[in-house]
Amino acid sequence: MANNNNNNNNNNITEVQNQPFIINDLTLISPDRSSKDIGKLKESIEVAESIYYPNRVQLYDLYHDVLSLDGFLRGIIQKRIDSVLNKKINFKKKDSKKDEDLTDLINGQKGRDIISLLIESKLWGTSGLEFVIGNKLQFHEIPRKHIKPEKGIITKSQYGLSEQDGYKYEDMPFVWVIGKKTDLGLLLACSMYAIYKRGSFGDFAQYVEIFGQPVRIMKYDAYDTKTKTELKSLLDNSGSSLAMMIPKQAEFEMLDGKTSNGDGKLQISLKDACNEEMSIAILGNTETTTSSKSSGYAQSKEHGEQQDELTISDLIFVENLLNSDKFKSILQSYGYDVDGKFEFELDLDLSKLKLRMEIDTFVSEKVPISDDYWYNTYGIPKPDNYDELKAKMEEAKKVNIAEPVNKSNTKKEKTDNKKGDLSDNSRQNFINTFFSKLADFFDQAQH
Repeated sequence: MANNNNNNNNNNITEVQNQPFIINDLTLISPDRSSKDIGKLKESIEVAESIYYPNRVQLYDLYHDVLSLDGFLRGIIQKRIDSVLNKKINFKKKDSKKDEDLTDLINGQKGRDIISLLIESKLWGTSGLEFVIGNKLQFHEIPRKHIKPEKGIITKSQYGLSEQDGYKYEDMPFVWVIGKKTDLGLLLACSMYAIYKRGSFGDFAQYVEIFGQPVRIMKYDAYDTKTKTELKSLLDNSGSSLAMMIPKQAEFEMLDGKTSNGDGKLQISLKDACNEEMSIAILGNTETTTSSKSSGYAQSKEHGEQQDELTISDLIFVENLLNSDKFKSILQSYGYDVDGKFEFELDLDLSKLKLRMEIDTFVSEKVPISDDYWYNTYGIPKPDNYDELKAKMEEAKKVNIAEPVNKSNTKKEKTDNKKGDLSDNSRQNFINTFFSKLADFFDQAQH
């Protein structure tokens, strides 16, 4: 790593060390875990989108609630984040050489945590980090309920609305807030389906509880109170399953929905529909997480390519943020040399590369293509002694080109000798001469 005792860095550290950490000055409140329904979701959105007094507290509490209790939603979100985390990223200097210190940092646990928060800003609408001044990179995550992107402030109380209640983060060099002012995140599109799915599970559980075991029905004579008392005692002492007592004279009919929903497919269909909508919102497809009855290889491949495009978009998004002036200035304060940029190592699709190589090879016969294009397109590292190896290749090409010419000249000399020998006018000599000329013709056509 670069020298940490640089005078400019020490001056920057001295200037901000006396400032209090925002995270230590916030009044934190645990998320609201009360019951959530569509009415509360609508109310939360209206408050968050208020023009004069926007507040995302209620909406973020709802996000916490649906995210912590919906396993499918957590799974697809983690899948999208892992698609970025599993790609190795390097810091390349201007001479294209890799900086080992910054590469190790961004691929380490702290770097992975930063990248995760960057991706989560798309899900929540915002993410905030406060970096700790010192010799080693450290940071705290700023609770999102205290970030007011519409006002550009971080409030001490989650219900604060003005700059007097907190800090203006754009003026703070070691506070990094990511997100657009009006973006409420992808979780907004998933919350409605998560709430509906939760209600469907509740109905399904009640259905199983009521109709998942036999119903005991006992009939008694309406005027025989003694029999009624004995039957009631019997039912009370014979288990907790559903039981009914009715007079023989009464008509009884149980409309339980078993005719149209005997196996609970109604609730399962609603659950699957909600999962599909959430999968489309987060991953852009359905077939890479679950498989529908009508799915096949072609459909799954198409959906996989759609998700690849979404992953590439996330990689570009993360690259742009890591290469931003804000993050580079933060890294520079820790003594790192930031004269370069972060770049992801992309996984090569061999089937696509094979087709592209055929096209590139054809194009290279028509117009010149630089060697750097081949290195960058096919992920081949450029050797340090490139100029030396290139010169040797050019010499080898000249030799290979010269050899066929010599062979052709040799064949031509032999043919000329045969042409000069006219003394043999036999049929065999004529045939040999004809085929020799024919071979020379095709040999010249090839060259």
